[in-house]
Amino acid sequence: MAALHQIEDVFQIVVQYGVLLLECVGVSVLLVTAVKSIIGCIKRTPHIRLYLAQGISLALEFKLGGEVLRTVIVRELSELLVLGLVILLRGALTLIIHWEIKVEEARIGEAAQEAGEREEAASIK
Repeated sequence: MAALHQIEDVFQIVVQYGVLLLECVGVSVLLVTAVKSIIGCIKRTPHIRLYLAQGISLALEFKLGGEVLRTVIVRELSELLVLGLVILLRGALTLIIHWEIKVEEARIGEAAQEAGEREEAASIK
């Protein structure tokens, strides 16, 4: 029985470090993306909104992974409910950001197509 408790303790520590690692990676991705996006805004880099949305989405994916992993070591129903709500909120944010990415990609595609049509019309004249 003592060996089982030791294994459980080791498992809990491994999961906690895994959660910490995923959370840190998510925060790091978000910070790097934010800094690059601010620099891109100042330089007026095209498609910076798309880059920012993709970075936020990736950061949320890591954070969501940490929350899912955290559910493994939850012991009380109240903790599980709070984690469930956090996972739902982060999942909803991820869906919204993915929708924003698709809209931005479509807008960029339309702008490129219009530019191509203008070039074609100018070359015909």
